[in-house]
Amino acid sequence: MRVYPGQVEEILTIAGQLSARLTCPPQAVPAPGQFVLVKDEQADLPFPLFLKELSPQGFIAAPFTPSTWSPGTSLQLFGPHGRGFHLPDNLRRLGLIALGNTVARLLPLADTALSQHTDVALFTNNPLPAIPYALEVFPLSTFPEYYTWPDYLVVDLPLESIPRLRSILRSPDQLQCPTQALILTSMPCGGLAGCGVCALLTRTRKWKLACKDGPVFALSELEW
Repeated sequence: MRVYPGQVEEILTIAGQLSARLTCPPQAVPAPGQFVLVKDEQADLPFPLFLKELSPQGFIAAPFTPSTWSPGTSLQLFGPHGRGFHLPDNLRRLGLIALGNTVARLLPLADTALSQHTDVALFTNNPLPAIPYALEVFPLSTFPEYYTWPDYLVVDLPLESIPRLRSILRSPDQLQCPTQALILTSMPCGGLAGCGVCALLTRTRKWKLACKDGPVFALSELEW
């Protein structure tokens, strides 16, 4: 497992949630949808951090980060791990749905799409940080009105929220466009030990590991 040194450069508050700007080698910066496992001197186990945005000497992490961190805290970064987002070429309309605790993990994807002149709409009930001017935001409850609008859809999805999908997206057989899901769950081993903590069931009744086979999956392959 690749291990890199890191350090907390600045503590941030993003939409009321703790985050941090980290300094680290460029090889340790996760791509959108990937994660790095991070461990400080007080932690018994490493925990995953996702990218919110790049910074000159590292990256800003999506919330949450530990309240015990302060500028100068030394870190070990393991990774990056997993499969990140992949957007198709010539995408015209991208829909983003945030069911997790923050919209921050989806913002790098929005930035990429907007830079390619793609229309992007975000559906969420979460408080918003500073967002690009061109990013349209709607309450989560309005998504059924826009069900046929996206050419491509991405869902930020805690593992325990998978049962909520049918109230928002109907059923796997009724998806109107290709859909990716970033599955959020505990991933302490980063795929190294195959501990099974992050296992989830596919439609073929096989188990996959979020840390190794994801954390970004084609939603059509998951059981929901």
